Amino acid sequence: MKRKIVVSFSGGKDSILALYRLQQSEEWEIDSLLTTLTEDYERTTMHGVRNELLEMQAQSLGLPLRVVWIPKDCPNDMYQQRMKKAVDDIKADGIQYIMFGDIFLEDVKKYRKKMLNGTGITPVFPIWGESTEHIIDEFLRKGFKTVVCCSDTLKIDASFTGRVIDEQFKEDYPKKHDICGENGEFHTFVFDGPNFSYPITYTLGETRIVKDMISKEDRFYYVDILPSV
Repeated sequence: MKRKIVVSFSGGKDSILALYRLQQSEEWEIDSLLTTLTEDYERTTMHGVRNELLEMQAQSLGLPLRVVWIPKDCPNDMYQQRMKKAVDDIKADGIQYIMFGDIFLEDVKKYRKKMLNGTGITPVFPIWGESTEHIIDEFLRKGFKTVVCCSDTLKIDASFTGRVIDEQFKEDYPKKHDICGENGEFHTFVFDGPNFSYPITYTLGETRIVKDMISKEDRFYYVDILPSV
């Protein structure tokens, strides 16, 4: 019998490839997608993607969303409280596993495990420890399509924001940085793939630069991804 699992979901390439891996196995039944959205903007917390687009992804994937709403500049204790409520709800629904799309950041993995310690929920990491070059090759080979919605301009040029990741993107990308953006070089929005019922059509809107909260320097370059009619 398949085990039920909730997928930690950003709408980006790593979480969707990891989801696809689970869907292709005989071991897992996907219950839902767990995501955090910022109340003030109604956007995904890290990627800045509109809630409307996230809902469109979920509909195309045929999976319900579990949304954790947090305020902008959310204090860590409040974040922990709201995530605990979400985990408690997952546990109450008889689910014992949550999937994460992390690849090699040990501190992030340790944080996930610490967060779930004692809850009765076990974290699952389908693409952990794999070569990021192999991961992006598999992603493209399987037919997934994704656009860069945010870049860290201290690491890569702002011109990568708004580009679709393809072979030309890989060729242009600076070799000293991780091609999957695992160190925070960029974030993505996936708009099509083998587990989508239909592609998400979109247009690129306004761009904006967001300051680093510590240094107060202009740093993170975002493009507003808009759903097409």
